Amino acid sequence: MSSERSEPVYQHSEEDVATKSAIARQFLQDRSRLNEIVTAADNYLVKRFQNIDHNTYLEGAIPAKYKELMGLVVSAGLRCDDCIKYHIIQSYRLAATRQEQEEALNVALVVGGSIVIPHLRRAYASLSELYD
Repeated sequence: MSSERSEPVYQHSEEDVATKSAIARQFLQDRSRLNEIVTAADNYLVKRFQNIDHNTYLEGAIPAKYKELMGLVVSAGLRCDDCIKYHIIQSYRLAATRQEQEEALNVALVVGGSIVIPHLRRAYASLSELYD
């Protein structure tokens, strides 16, 4: 396994995403506000986990875009709407196409079954705002 990691090069900023999508804008605002509360708690274990999470999605042997799409699949399979929104946004920022995101969601549907469908609906609403 290569030890070389680098920050991804985003094609779109969070501001671009927030301008394009009301769903994304609300999510990003809420996430930022709530992250400030968590950061103020100054919990060493949370900081360590956030560091692992950040490093997981860096460019490496697997490009960051594909890691974000994998994150989308797992998030949909686990039925976490916040996580789904996050990975849709990050995938979009990394220039994933709508078709790539939809295929990732197809994998989640097959793996997770029909219980994923309500989350799929909300995911498609986010995709529609970003790509239409």
